[in-house]
Amino acid sequence: MASLIDIKQRITSTRKTSQITKAMQMVSASKLGRAEANAKAYAPYVSKIRDVVTNVAATGNSSDHPMLVSRPVKRTGYIVITSDTGLAGSYNSSVIKEVYQDITTKHNSSDEYALIVVGRTARDFFKARGMNIVLEIEGLSDHPAFAEIKDIASNAVQMFEDGVYDELFIHYIHHINSISNELRNVQLLPLTEFHEAGEENEHDMTVYEFEPSEQEILEVLLPQYVESLIFGALLDAKAAEHAARMTAMRSATDNASDLISDLSLQYNRARQAAITQEITEIVGGAAALE
Repeated sequence: MASLIDIKQRITSTRKTSQITKAMQMVSASKLGRAEANAKAYAPYVSKIRDVVTNVAATGNSSDHPMLVSRPVKRTGYIVITSDTGLAGSYNSSVIKEVYQDITTKHNSSDEYALIVVGRTARDFFKARGMNIVLEIEGLSDHPAFAEIKDIASNAVQMFEDGVYDELFIHYIHHINSISNELRNVQLLPLTEFHEAGEENEHDMTVYEFEPSEQEILEVLLPQYVESLIFGALLDAKAAEHAARMTAMRSATDNASDLISDLSLQYNRARQAAITQEITEIVGGAAALE
């Protein structure tokens, strides 16, 4: 049985740990509010730019644009969004596990895929396994601005246009609320769905007049649209990260409280047993002197 000193030390260390996890929970809760606001504020922009792209694609003058046309798939690109740090429950592991399973199931060699990793966790995981990483970024702020990911987003689009890969998917955690999230796998390129969406909603779309031509506008607008999707997914993933860390730290704090209660009970029992033992020894000694 542990001594009173050992139990007391465990209670003290557990209490200090709970203070840390409680502070981290409060910090994550504060960051979550701003991250949710950023993600919600960005959603209308993505929705509107999608409407414009759909309208342009529906004209039929853009059917030969390389970003709108499917081609034989020789290599698949994956954008993986994780965090730079841990202590966020299954936030990182669920994304990494899905991407790793997809790659090992669908591809026989590293020539058949290319990884673009956001976050130190994913980078370290895939590098340790010798997997093909063509682009990486880490050290993003908790509330990133578009300028921070502009290069990686534009490079991801440019690599598709240059034929580095023939299709591009993005894997990330979608934030639903503070206690739930959803793993998402979205195809970014090629944008083949726009022709179908344009045909289905042709009578309901807003009428635009284009100056200069639709083709020239599309050359600028399509890369911007894909970059906006990447940035929107990143904002969404950041909100999910803060929510996951807040939940994990709340659970850790609750577990620490339960452990402190158990240890305190154990300490009191051991202390009572020690007092009883001392009284018994005193009574036994007094009886021996009579």
